Amino acid sequence: MLNPRRLFAERLSAHMKELSRYLRYILTGHLAIAMVFIVGAMSVYYQQFLEDIPDYFPSTWVIAIVLGVVTAHSPIQTLLKRADIVFLIPAESQLSGYFIRALIYSFVTQLYLFVLAIAAVAPLYMTVFPENSSFGLLFVVLLVIKVWGLAANWWMLRVRDKNARMMDKVVRFALIITLVYFFLVQEMIFLAIITVLLIVLFVTNYQTARKQRALNWDLLIESDYMRMRSFYRLANMFTEVPHMETPVRKRHWLARLLTGSLPFHQKQAYPYLYRLTTVRSGEYLGIYARLLVIGGLLIYFVPNSWLKLVFALLFIYMIFLQVIPLWKHHATLVWLDLYPIGINTRKQAFIKWMQQLMMFAGGLFVLLLIVIGEWLMGGVMSLAALLFIGMVIPNYLQKRMAQEK
Repeated sequence: MLNPRRLFAERLSAHMKELSRYLRYILTGHLAIAMVFIVGAMSVYYQQFLEDIPDYFPSTWVIAIVLGVVTAHSPIQTLLKRADIVFLIPAESQLSGYFIRALIYSFVTQLYLFVLAIAAVAPLYMTVFPENSSFGLLFVVLLVIKVWGLAANWWMLRVRDKNARMMDKVVRFALIITLVYFFLVQEMIFLAIITVLLIVLFVTNYQTARKQRALNWDLLIESDYMRMRSFYRLANMFTEVPHMETPVRKRHWLARLLTGSLPFHQKQAYPYLYRLTTVRSGEYLGIYARLLVIGGLLIYFVPNSWLKLVFALLFIYMIFLQVIPLWKHHATLVWLDLYPIGINTRKQAFIKWMQQLMMFAGGLFVLLLIVIGEWLMGGVMSLAALLFIGMVIPNYLQKRMAQEK
């Protein structure tokens, strides 16, 4: 007889061990220290911003969007494995207790982000609405809506039509954000209308789920694997994750752009491989682009010139740390050992590609500093980037490669 309580306890214990195994590397790594610095610096400027908020700043919409997104975002982690699609489907009728515990676990693990968002917008709320004392009531209302959102998301996971699930998610996000906005501006008539629409959507989700009696097992399992893949991608920046799976995307035009100029020679095998891996792997290009955008926004909006320079250098370093795992990306492929190319040639190809990636990122930050009128900071950034790219990167990578032998 299947015991759902015991099964969930075993899965949860194994999951927590897996998380703690890599969290100790993440929390003690350089990236965590850099993030602490960024959060501290942004907190100082956030406080200064609150002292003199511009009239044109859409404070109400910012609060509504932040709180609406963290409330509506309700992913469900079931801790299912791929083998379960074979061995547990016959026992689906006995797993109600298991899935109830999975829903509770998903809700509890999302509360930290919900509470952080509430804490982040609370100073802005108190500044914009100093005479309104209903923020505590808003917190309770959003907490109730989040519970509903989790249940509605669970019901919609039974639906196999991807477009229907996406439409439900978009409508839910829009309604919750609009509800928060009307709550803030105290438009009671519109607030009542949105509340009725949410109730209608709630009933519709439930009726839709009742028509779909069987669980969408493949979707539940794939969602869990995608979530763990994101965590492994983060952990892989600090230590090797041998069992990490990464999706591959073709990206023909970008692949041709980066590899088209390489001549068809034996010594260009690894430059071709690393460029193609960077483009087509589901991890490196995305995080590279996201950090470029975030770093650029911070450089543009932070008012202090020296802090702009600090953020530019910090994000160059963070991008470098993010892309380093590319060296071990093909470690499990035996086919590379068949290449009649020495290990030193491979190392030099990797170092050169890392320098080129950092040169592009550094050039964009320098150009941004010059465009916004920070000529001095742009010049200093150019010298610092050249020093980092020409000296720090080769020395650091050669030492790290020597240690991994």
